[in-house]
Amino acid sequence: MVTSVAFSPDGQRLASGSFDQTVKIWDSATGKEQFALKGHAGPVGSVAFSPDGQRLASGSADKSVKIWDSATGKEQLALKGHAGGIWSVAFSPDGQRLASGTDDGTVKIWSIVTGKELFALKGHAEPVMSLAFSPDGQRLASGSDDKTVKIWDSVTGKEQFALKGHADRVKRLAFSPDGQRLASGARTRR
Repeated sequence: MVTSVAFSPDGQRLASGSFDQTVKIWDSATGKEQFALKGHAGPVGSVAFSPDGQRLASGSADKSVKIWDSATGKEQLALKGHAGGIWSVAFSPDGQRLASGTDDGTVKIWSIVTGKELFALKGHAEPVMSLAFSPDGQRLASGSDDKTVKIWDSVTGKEQFALKGHADRVKRLAFSPDGQRLASGARTRR
């Protein structure tokens, strides 16, 4: 099962994460596989390209985040410290930080320069399934299986407010280009 896909910023490549524990990079024009990134010991739950397209992040059920050189497929960093599987990753707009969300409801913010955890955001009661930085990088939205969206100050880690109203798990988030609006999508029961 493919769990996540992401286009490179230039649209030339597509990354996919899968339950087979790999991340694959595809040529988006031809559909041909360029290479497979191997190194996770569990299903890959989320993939994201850095804003400059030079790095690719992948989060896995093995409780790790890996940062790869997207041109060569070489692993650059392994970020460890989560207590649960990782189902969402997002780069900050400047590409210097990465957010990762996990089964235990925690979001961690990492420095991509040093590979160190900057701080942890705690406040969700269920897994964090979606993350989105605002276009200016000042805010981070997190969507959870607890049916809430939380807005955090991405510099200080303080929760600004919570959005409630979904009847089921929040799966996807997206800021508008001007950062004034946030769209959230939730699972619906049938």
